[in-house]
Amino acid sequence: MRGYSFSQFLPSDIPKGGFDELLKLFLELLNYTSGDANEALAWLNELDKQYNLTQDDYGIGDFIDELKQKGYIDDDNNNAGGFQITGKTEQSIRKSALEEIFGKLKKSGKGSHNTNLSGLGEEKNADRREFQFGDSLDQIDMTASIHNAQINHGIGDFTMTEKDLEVEEKDFKTLTSTVLMIDISHSMILYGEDRITPAKKVAMALAELIRTRYPKDTLDIVVFGNDAWPILLKDLPYLQVGPYHTNTYAGLELAVDILRRRKTHNKQIFMITDGKPTCLKEGNRYYKNSIGLDRKVVNKTLNKAAECKRLKIPITTFMIAKDPYLQQFVRKFTEINGGKAFYSSLKGLGEYIFEDYIKNRRRTVR
Repeated sequence: MRGYSFSQFLPSDIPKGGFDELLKLFLELLNYTSGDANEALAWLNELDKQYNLTQDDYGIGDFIDELKQKGYIDDDNNNAGGFQITGKTEQSIRKSALEEIFGKLKKSGKGSHNTNLSGLGEEKNADRREFQFGDSLDQIDMTASIHNAQINHGIGDFTMTEKDLEVEEKDFKTLTSTVLMIDISHSMILYGEDRITPAKKVAMALAELIRTRYPKDTLDIVVFGNDAWPILLKDLPYLQVGPYHTNTYAGLELAVDILRRRKTHNKQIFMITDGKPTCLKEGNRYYKNSIGLDRKVVNKTLNKAAECKRLKIPITTFMIAKDPYLQQFVRKFTEINGGKAFYSSLKGLGEYIFEDYIKNRRRTVR
């Protein structure tokens, strides 16, 4: 059963007008209906009845026709009279999420991502220095080094020493590979609080930020319940929770496997969860225990956190639950990994993740 927590509705906050205003509301509703265009349009129709969203000469029917004409929805062949969203709509949802979250960061003055560090990288700069042990061979300027050798030792009997070698500095390469883990266990919609929608919105915004502003970075998305599996970017609007326990170990195992294959130096895991690990898979059998903190499940999860530390993969946990014993587990998990933890409300989740992502892009992993 789905559960949602709604804030007080203020009719004056809804813009009245034509297509553009209704499109913004339609895209927001799609976040809550997991990409179900028919349900979102039904909600929009009910809102129009109660709050007169449309003008006298432009109704919801006109809006639906225009959505079809502009390529936001298509007829659903599996549902007579129904509609389904298109790739254009999926991208519009991501852009909308990015504007909502990243716009707040820019207003707070935290939207600058430049780095003035030099080190391992691709882009050469004007700085030169003597060779030092540990410098890579591709940094040596051979033309300048030969010239230095001729000046220092003469050209009659050519000699080159370590002191003749001249190295070109390179700008710090901030390429980052990120795995975003999203908990889709049943608790993400328990107690009348919708936690999965903000998590999806953050994932879509982060993906759009990387795609448009850091195209050489990579973002992989992993969801975990009883098992863990990767999902594609286009699948995000349709993501729903299931009747699952929380197999955090499986999510971390898959995330590490993905990051092992990435060639970037900066690697990190972001994990959004609201609960403790309660499940392990042993062969074809699931070991489950939702009561308290099961030592068997917790120890294996902590061991995986330690493995990530050895691989220099920090884990940033965004804990959207306030139970003291759950926070105690997260503190232990974070201590073992050497990562970070945010005990975040749903409201500030996006800003926390974006700020941390941008900070971590400046980090040098040795």
